[in-house]
Amino acid sequence: MNWPLELLDFLLLTLDFRLWTLELRLSRMAKILLIEDNEMNRDMLSRRLERKGYSVTLAVDGAEGMQKARAEIPDLILMDMSLPIVDGWEATRQLKADKDTSGIPIIALTAHAMANDEQKARESGCDDFDTKPIELPRLLGKIEALLQRGAAT
Repeated sequence: MNWPLELLDFLLLTLDFRLWTLELRLSRMAKILLIEDNEMNRDMLSRRLERKGYSVTLAVDGAEGMQKARAEIPDLILMDMSLPIVDGWEATRQLKADKDTSGIPIIALTAHAMANDEQKARESGCDDFDTKPIELPRLLGKIEALLQRGAAT
């Protein structure tokens, strides 16, 4: 089949532009909101993420996390599920119900490793789930997958 040269040029230009746009989105420093009440966990994880090139904003409870999510619109949220004031389950439900924050991917972080905990996190609106103690390579894989999924849409 012979394709008209103009059509092939158009398709190549379109593909080049889409790839360039995706690379541009992925190359900028992604902003992660880490909502974690444990100071040691917060400090350790935020430093490790910053060393990997992410910009990290911190919140120490669910209420502060929701406020920062709405004000800063991060690229991704890491949500501890056992938080004071507003727990991670409810904070996630509220963020996913808000049209301004519903598209932000949320990864649940919890020391609870029961099968129903992951199901409960997903039912509250979390896009993924990871257990503590954090295994950084595993978490980074989940972060990158969600950021790439968001960049491709």
